[in-house]
Amino acid sequence: MSTRLGHWPSKALELVFPPTCVLCGAPGDLGRDICAGCLADLPRLGLACARCALPLPEVLAGDRIAPEALLCGGCRHKPPPFERTHAAFRYEQALPALVGAFKFRARLNTLRLMGQLLAEGLIEGDTERPEAIVPVPLHRKRLRERGYDQAAELARVVGGRLRLPVLAEACERVRYTLPQTQLEARARHKNPRGAFRATGDLSDKYLAILDDVVTTGSTVSEVARVLRHAGAKRVDVWCLARTP
Repeated sequence: MSTRLGHWPSKALELVFPPTCVLCGAPGDLGRDICAGCLADLPRLGLACARCALPLPEVLAGDRIAPEALLCGGCRHKPPPFERTHAAFRYEQALPALVGAFKFRARLNTLRLMGQLLAEGLIEGDTERPEAIVPVPLHRKRLRERGYDQAAELARVVGGRLRLPVLAEACERVRYTLPQTQLEARARHKNPRGAFRATGDLSDKYLAILDDVVTTGSTVSEVARVLRHAGAKRVDVWCLARTP
């Protein structure tokens, strides 16, 4: 009788498929597909707006302001419909290549690695835990093209590590939109409007939206808006990377 790969003990799997760094090809560290050197070189978020995770000038660190009280000008002027954003990295240096590997080239080992790193960042930061995770959904047309929903798969990795349920059906994308990367800044803000719909009653739920990269925040803002409209009492955002 054949043995399914998923049932092998993890140590046996490491002997057959030893962890290898997805960036430089060196042996992976601590059973992950990244070496210690490349992991240390990844651009951590650093000082950022507590609401939207927009990176802020390090000079503000000398003002002795509590990190949870640091807000960018945009969030002070017009607060978004979500409460907090946790981003593990800045979207620069190696991050575009890592995200592109699982988003466009089906490198699911890279997706698993990045989900693990996001979960570890949430644990290390003692981030407040929601009741469930809601991944930003793909439109069914793009799902057919890509074959899988990268945000949903990331959410499953993070949810498994943090023991949180993933509500992949709580929100659906009802309108096909162009990729945000193909649009200018002004068009990016309008692009997601009306593109999402909550599928049920979310009364009094505390939820975390999960996406791979937050650029302008327009997409996660629209998802947060529809979740709040469906009754959610609080919505946070979790993402791998935030664009400076």
